Amino acid sequence: MSFTLAIGAVAPDFSLPATDGKAYSLHSFEGDQFLVITFTCNHCPYVVGSDEVTRATADQFTPHGVSFVAINSNSVHTHPDDSFEHMVERMNTHKFPWVYLHDESQEVAKAYGALRTPHFYIFDENRKLVYTGRGVDSPRDTSKMTTNELDQALTELLAGKPVSTPVTNPIGCNVKWDGQDAHWMPADACDLV
Repeated sequence: MSFTLAIGAVAPDFSLPATDGKAYSLHSFEGDQFLVITFTCNHCPYVVGSDEVTRATADQFTPHGVSFVAINSNSVHTHPDDSFEHMVERMNTHKFPWVYLHDESQEVAKAYGALRTPHFYIFDENRKLVYTGRGVDSPRDTSKMTTNELDQALTELLAGKPVSTPVTNPIGCNVKWDGQDAHWMPADACDLV
């Protein structure tokens, strides 16, 4: 089995605390047609560099039945800036239009096969995976981006079309796994395309 969820796989359930003081599961978003889950963090330059483009995408698609969920699975032991307290500070400062969840055990990151920050997953109305990979092709410096795969996939889905490019390689820092070197990745983790 591949480390990362394959297209057509059903979204694994979760129950995680959010920066708003609530806990969320897949059930929390059942009222929306599509669900975007992003594995992200507080410090990664690829996340920080593309957050405003992701915000614009969320602002554009949320009114059309798309939920946006961000999950921070990074080990605080590897990168202290990724603590839950820093997550709360970051949301209070930037007021991003998504729910920001903490996966302290890293079990959700393992279930989804998150490779990098950011790593995007789009699920359809049946919560089957229809897109996995990057948001844009230059997340660290979006002034140089030429493609926005997240926007393209959501545009196609809302038009009732299949996603034309369902798999891309996420671009960013690797997930910081607890007890491992900062650059370690699981042996079965690999490029998606």
